[in-house]
Amino acid sequence: MPLYHTEDQTMLADTVTGFIADEGAIKTQLRRLRDSNDTAGYDPKLWKQFAEMGLTGVLLSEADGGLGLGHVEAGIVLREIGRNLTPSPFLSTAVIGATALGAASDDVKGRYLPGIIAGETVLALALDEGPKHRPERVKLKAERAGNGFRLTGAKDFVLYGATADALIVAARTSGADSDADGITLFAVPHDAAGIGHNAVRLVDSSMASHVTFDGVQVDGSTVIGDVDGGRAMLDKVLNAGRIGAAAELNGVGGGAFAITTGYLKTRKQFGRLIGEFQALQHRAAHLYSELEIADAAVIKAQQLLDGGCEHAAVMVSVAKAKASLATNLAVREGVQMHGGVGMTDEFDIGLFMKRDRALAEFLGDASYHADRVATLSGY
Repeated sequence: MPLYHTEDQTMLADTVTGFIADEGAIKTQLRRLRDSNDTAGYDPKLWKQFAEMGLTGVLLSEADGGLGLGHVEAGIVLREIGRNLTPSPFLSTAVIGATALGAASDDVKGRYLPGIIAGETVLALALDEGPKHRPERVKLKAERAGNGFRLTGAKDFVLYGATADALIVAARTSGADSDADGITLFAVPHDAAGIGHNAVRLVDSSMASHVTFDGVQVDGSTVIGDVDGGRAMLDKVLNAGRIGAAAELNGVGGGAFAITTGYLKTRKQFGRLIGEFQALQHRAAHLYSELEIADAAVIKAQQLLDGGCEHAAVMVSVAKAKASLATNLAVREGVQMHGGVGMTDEFDIGLFMKRDRALAEFLGDASYHADRVATLSGY
């Protein structure tokens, strides 16, 4: 397939670009929430506006009340979220959560899908159990208890964990901590007895939580997919989240690039615009080419996922690694080309660097995904 948007996708992009640039701008969202020490991590009113435009149901089937679109369309939204550094639970809820709920029971779907579509419900993925992304290892135990399960353990850096209506939890129902099998996914209500939260603010001002499960009792209807057979569903959820994070990273890189090139065209030094200096032109041209390659990698992975390609996982990791590297280059070059003022809070470029740092780690950094590409390729 060609690596560009169709006419319908372009129309969606035009609509989303204006909406998020107006309503999700840095001054009115990120800076306002940060400076007011907001603990939710997002603006519920803006989340409601996402719903009014139908965006919260972009990956949900029409039968479930959604738009029935794909990862390319979800990526269009995420790219603009990244470009404007808009605090939003779109990735955790409309992408990761919606993908997980596709295999949930009718009871769980009925409990959460209407709220997602209405912009009233937020979901969070509770997966990692340490400072680095290691989904191959799950220690949190889920032991059978009556007609349900008892969850004991902890999860770290759960984005929107403290304010989410439900947590999508990966737990071990059998086997050793590093076994591929024996994983089960649960949709755990936020008010279940025994859940504890230690909310923390990340470097980019987003909110996460260290979550403890002290004998949390859930019934059998909260199981997503099959007991002990959740690894395949978890991989599907992770592929959706990773390509979504890659799309948002490309938006962060594109936003940093736009700010930087704008600065090169206005800042004068020694009586000349600094954009006239050939050394900076070469660096800007190199950065542009890296961002274009990252865009191509992301849209290819999105198309493969939407087409159900069995080899899509490799391209997803290629895209996440490339987006991480290209965006990191964009924010570093942006700060350097701004000079000393690039390190001040007065200029937005530093905020892009912080967002890159947090998002690059989410669901695996560039090194993790480079290794995963090699492993999936048989090396």
